Amino acid sequence: MALKKVAVLVAGSWGTALARVLADNGHRVLLWTRNPAQADEINRLRRNEKFLPGAEIPEGIAATTDMAEAVQDAEAVLFVSPSSAMRDVARQAAGYIREDALVIHATKGFETDSLKRMSTVLSEELGRSEQHIVVLSGPSHAEEVIRRNPTTIVVAAKEIACAEAAQDLFMNSSYFRVYTNPDSVGVETAGAIKNIIALGAGLSDGLGYGDNAKAALITRGLAEIARLGEAMGANTLTFAGLAGVGDLIVTCTSQHSRNWRAGSMLAQGLPLDEVLERMGMVVEGVRTTKSAHVLARRHGVEMPITDQLYAVLFEGRPPGQAVEALMGRVKTHEIEEVASEVRRGRTLG
Repeated sequence: MALKKVAVLVAGSWGTALARVLADNGHRVLLWTRNPAQADEINRLRRNEKFLPGAEIPEGIAATTDMAEAVQDAEAVLFVSPSSAMRDVARQAAGYIREDALVIHATKGFETDSLKRMSTVLSEELGRSEQHIVVLSGPSHAEEVIRRNPTTIVVAAKEIACAEAAQDLFMNSSYFRVYTNPDSVGVETAGAIKNIIALGAGLSDGLGYGDNAKAALITRGLAEIARLGEAMGANTLTFAGLAGVGDLIVTCTSQHSRNWRAGSMLAQGLPLDEVLERMGMVVEGVRTTKSAHVLARRHGVEMPITDQLYAVLFEGRPPGQAVEALMGRVKTHEIEEVASEVRRGRTLG
């Protein structure tokens, strides 16, 4: 594989960790940040202490605050900005991106006001087909990737050749394995909604409800993800893979997870504003809860876990009452679609 210049936008924890993978694969990596002090810290001290304390950044990565320097002549551009900043970052980069550059994003969330997926936002701002934009997702904590712990992820694009190009860019035989998937809608939806369920898992653990409760939350959370994803045009098989159940498990069970930690703090009675201030980094699940709450109604999809978390985050419902509301729901079948088929068969018979 020919080595490439790759621009990584921005220098948060996940962007920095993915930059390391690219540098380890021999590519020339320029990591863009708005913060001159952060760029200086990366270039001189080989550290990014705010986002990845104690981790060493290899020499193959250079940081810059100059968007033109980062993006011009780059053969691949990787967007890893928070969902709320994606449109602005894409707009700044648009004039410098080569027409033949591979465009990838690794952000898990929706645009809050428009409810659009990140690949749609990039398509609009960069003026290129959404089919050629690659989504990178899966069970992957930056804190482990930066230390070269074995990790497996998925890259998705409707144009499978683009996904395969991203696979070649990131995959190595020592610690980073990459699969492809043509279902970018499913991969993006799963990556966004699992953050909501992780908030719930942290809340459940913070309340001391134990493993039984968390297992049920994860399982029923996956059902909500699949329900909304299918309504948005995803292939339900995607949710049984790395971007679905894989990412859901790792985000709901690890203290590396910002969303899990935020949920745990909420269980202690801290108000949302204080939780976010203490975290000091973006907690995508909070914004995504608001987006998914609206999307569920738009698509006529039932999402009881999301509804209760919305009530906790934005309506002041005590966490314990939210759990009681979930446990007290009207009895139903586990797999309603199968039950509906059985009922239909009985009627026809």
